[in-house]
Amino acid sequence: MNPPSRQATPHRFGARHNAWQGDTQQVSLVREATPPRRLRFAAEDRAMEIDLGRSAIVVVDMQNDFCHPQGWFGQRGIDITACRRPIPTLSRLVPAWRAAGGRVLWLNWGIRADRANLPPTIHYKATGGDPAVVGYGEVSPEDHGPSLVQGSWGAALVDGLDAAPQDLLVHKHRLSGFFDSDLDGVLRAQGITTLLFAGINTDRCVYSTLQDAAFLGYDCLLVRDACDTPSPAHVTDAIHFLVRLLHGFITDSTALAAALDALPPPIDPTMKDAS
Repeated sequence: MNPPSRQATPHRFGARHNAWQGDTQQVSLVREATPPRRLRFAAEDRAMEIDLGRSAIVVVDMQNDFCHPQGWFGQRGIDITACRRPIPTLSRLVPAWRAAGGRVLWLNWGIRADRANLPPTIHYKATGGDPAVVGYGEVSPEDHGPSLVQGSWGAALVDGLDAAPQDLLVHKHRLSGFFDSDLDGVLRAQGITTLLFAGINTDRCVYSTLQDAAFLGYDCLLVRDACDTPSPAHVTDAIHFLVRLLHGFITDSTALAAALDALPPPIDPTMKDAS
């Protein structure tokens, strides 16, 4: 007598908002319609609402080589005051965002050790053409390893900011995190459609990435007090103008924190997912 057949339990394949359900007998390609987790907050002159479950805060370049006194910038005599200014804001905002169920993505410089994919423009602009200035992948006088090489001390997050195991990490080697990287693929596979931008520098990597995100169809918000730059104030004013005019919206950490505090605790998605 044959033993009774055991009915297979469907498994989930993919991220929560972009998953199949199935087993060896059948597969459903229907994505589950997850109820939106609505987060409402102020964005300058208007009220804003996003789906927290489909949103990520993208923290750009908060790394030792930019923000630590003994990093690449600091050892070159660059004033890192502006680079460090977002740290306390992000140290409060990121854990609250994560605890509420939002995704956190750290977007960091992390170049190849051999610098083989960096064109002359990148090399030149990093040093101003001065051979005495330490460039990408080179070692500063107080040696902490090659600057901004993936896996090095300089490419790591600066003290005061901590990544959690569930956070996402993408390395880049241009001002825009979308160029020649897996950033777009990671976001789309996770079902993320709305991006909130923070980090440094407002007018360089933050803006370049935000602009490309808008071109690719993402909803974009700039968290103004979670960003900074050593550039003159009028440069930041111009970036804010362009974001408002062309690419998205501007908010601040105070508005987000108040909205996050008012949310009920998130439902554990594993309680609904088939295993």
